[in-house]
Amino acid sequence: MSGDDQQPDFFDQNVGSSLPPPQSIAESITEIKTFALYNFTQEAATKQLYYHNHEHIQNVQRRSQQIFQAIADYHPEIDRSRTELLLDLCVVAHDMVQVFAQNSQQNTARKRDTGVSEMATIEQILQYIHQLNSRLDADSSARLTEADIDIIRESIEATICVYDPIEQAIYQPSLQNGRSLSIVARILALADLGALGIDGIEVYNEEGSLIFLEENLDVVPLLMDGSIHQLKTNSALHENIRHRLLRRSRFQVHFAKSRLARFDREIQEFSSDAIPILKEIFKHLTPENIQIISTMTPTDEAVSLADLLQFFQLERYLRSP
Repeated sequence: MSGDDQQPDFFDQNVGSSLPPPQSIAESITEIKTFALYNFTQEAATKQLYYHNHEHIQNVQRRSQQIFQAIADYHPEIDRSRTELLLDLCVVAHDMVQVFAQNSQQNTARKRDTGVSEMATIEQILQYIHQLNSRLDADSSARLTEADIDIIRESIEATICVYDPIEQAIYQPSLQNGRSLSIVARILALADLGALGIDGIEVYNEEGSLIFLEENLDVVPLLMDGSIHQLKTNSALHENIRHRLLRRSRFQVHFAKSRLARFDREIQEFSSDAIPILKEIFKHLTPENIQIISTMTPTDEAVSLADLLQFFQLERYLRSP
């Protein structure tokens, strides 16, 4: 959304009753997406979100559409038009709220507690949907049904990640525990973590750099004025930043390995005809690419701050989030 795309002030938690009621489910979805994008824009600006911003939404939209268009015909049980509308809404809304845990310590990464942002997003989106439905007649085709609402809730929940201390990586438990999920939830979850598999190593590493910036805002001023390159070797701040970058680089390797190891389980609930197509879409998720990532990523305990900065190329991404 550009700076010229100013949204009207009614897109807050109090829906303006003077809004014209939607005449179709497509119009309802469009209104909810507008609400979500408006709030998402505020989050990205006020919380300096280098990763969770409009570019991320566009990437997840592209990946989710690639998956949906390729496999929808192999799932005749779905209402294709309505499913596609719900998928697009869930993609746009799934990161609408970003809640960071309180942190009073200096020179540390900010963190999100597991599931808090997603549940806050669900609460706000469902509140808006209920208010929208209240403006419509009970038999209006523009209303979102309870089934629609269940899909939206479980789809955003499916993007919740937890940390596996053995793999030293995050994963989405909803795709692992045999739950019967909608196709919308499965596609959204796969697309959300699909950078490596669908887009390849370069995009995967770029996302890692953006996430580091988003979680380590104290490093941004040092990058912007170049003083990070003049930090005295072995000084407290030099070592602090070096160790944070080293943790991120090691995570990049562990996460790549985890994505490959978990992929077959994550797609097993799709139709048998869709599974080979999904493997082709995620064509970069190969042992060869995991080995390339392992080789190219600096993970040695003694790696220098200069080498880590060269690898992550953080200055490239210092545009306004």
